[in-house]
Amino acid sequence: MTKWAASLIRISNHEVETLQKRLAEINERRMAAELRITMLDAEAEAEAKNAEGDAQAGWYMIGYREGYKRRRADMLVQIEQCQAEEIGARDALSEAFENLKKYEHVAEQAKVLAAKKLGQFEAAQMDEVSIRRAAMGGR
Repeated sequence: MTKWAASLIRISNHEVETLQKRLAEINERRMAAELRITMLDAEAEAEAKNAEGDAQAGWYMIGYREGYKRRRADMLVQIEQCQAEEIGARDALSEAFENLKKYEHVAEQAKVLAAKKLGQFEAAQMDEVSIRRAAMGGR
């Protein structure tokens, strides 16, 4: 394999690995936001149960519910942003992987071509030796 092909493959592999890490980080952020929503929902449910039957807690719950709705909406926006970022990262990863496969294919074709040329060269040398032997009388 030529140096340029090996360099292209190495660079391409690095790009694929970097994009895989980026995609994993995006997934982790999305899952963390989804977990925070689940925790917010559970907390809101617990607060509502604690406030049942308590008139003063009712006033508190009005403010609490507004804050809960705002925090939940913020988490939903974060999830949507992560999903959009994930789509872009998946597309970039797919393209990088395709490029890597192309470079590997070109390198393999170059190796096959070099082997073929070497075989042709060796065959030409053998033909030359045979012609010389025949010209010298078969010695």
